[in-house]
Amino acid sequence: MENKKRENSPAESWTEVLLIYNSALKEIGTKLEILNDEFQHVHRYNPIEHIKSRIKSSESIVKKLKRNGYESTIENMVEYVNDIAGIRVICSFVSDIYRIAEMISNQNDIKVLAIKDYIKNPKASGYKSYHMLVTVPIYLSDRIVDAKVEIQIRTVAMDFWASLEHKINYKFEGNVPQYIKDELVECAHMISEVDTRMWNLNEQILDMN
Repeated sequence: MENKKRENSPAESWTEVLLIYNSALKEIGTKLEILNDEFQHVHRYNPIEHIKSRIKSSESIVKKLKRNGYESTIENMVEYVNDIAGIRVICSFVSDIYRIAEMISNQNDIKVLAIKDYIKNPKASGYKSYHMLVTVPIYLSDRIVDAKVEIQIRTVAMDFWASLEHKINYKFEGNVPQYIKDELVECAHMISEVDTRMWNLNEQILDMN
């Protein structure tokens, strides 16, 4: 059997970019669903509440390239924009986040390029989430392409906060009044406390079984 060529430069057109990164999202999504099903089978518990995925728009990619001083080429898109394909995993508890991250890292065909733990080290805004940049092989008819996917793992509460922050930043075009920023930080602290209390409550219930 002839070995397929493995390539680092995966696409020659925007259409092919979409094909490759949509395929990457399907690959990662399927892996997460299988892991969730297995966890339910073994532990009678699902760590994943739901999964969201998206492909970054061409307009957003071009803006990001220009902001970072790069020309708007397919090669630069693939090389310098790490979140063309994005998948968000929503969990019930913080402990689930690290459990899922470990399960992803243990997949033999997934390569972890970078990790940003905004749970242990939140952003100044109060943002919390666990980010993983990974590559997954996509088997095309004539070659294998390693496609990058950004995975964000967070609790339901963290996702609610992040969604509201995004809407506020969009509304004010990034120039959010300070009093709103302060309120968001306070809400982030409150959400973190709720996450902890809900986890403690869940542990108490499990101990009763």
